[in-house]
Amino acid sequence: MEVGPGKFLLTRVDDAARWAQSSSVWPLTMGLACCAIEMMSVTDPHFDIARLGSEVFRSSPRQADLMIVSGRVAWKMAPVIKRIYDQMADPKWVISMGACASSGGVFDNYAIVQGVDTIIPVDVYVPGCPPTPDGLLHGITLIQQQIREGGRGGFLARS
Repeated sequence: MEVGPGKFLLTRVDDAARWAQSSSVWPLTMGLACCAIEMMSVTDPHFDIARLGSEVFRSSPRQADLMIVSGRVAWKMAPVIKRIYDQMADPKWVISMGACASSGGVFDNYAIVQGVDTIIPVDVYVPGCPPTPDGLLHGITLIQQQIREGGRGGFLARS
């Protein structure tokens, strides 16, 4: 954006649209295990996810543009996650929250997916067992940064 000689604010439509979209990222409710408690706590006044424009978790994939996969993913749940991801409108982003969602965590067995990125593309990994709410907020700001820079997703940033 630039200010012209007549003090007009000039910008491109794409830049304005990216700014608006990055200021209102709507997460999908996808809490699968214990990390979901930390995900829920970002809505309280102490962490205040509302300042990022993401205060309302959507229950419908058609109304969300950010999937936060928090917790371990069982193989029985894998097709459901893939279907929900496919139902989300483009552009869409994914945060893998916690060690279990990112790599299977301590559950190295036949029943647990060893990383949600084997099912759907992940844009940001938030490490921890469980990760702190601040870590999740940082992951959301990384998603916002990707949107402002024109990224659709697929960019792997390990926070």
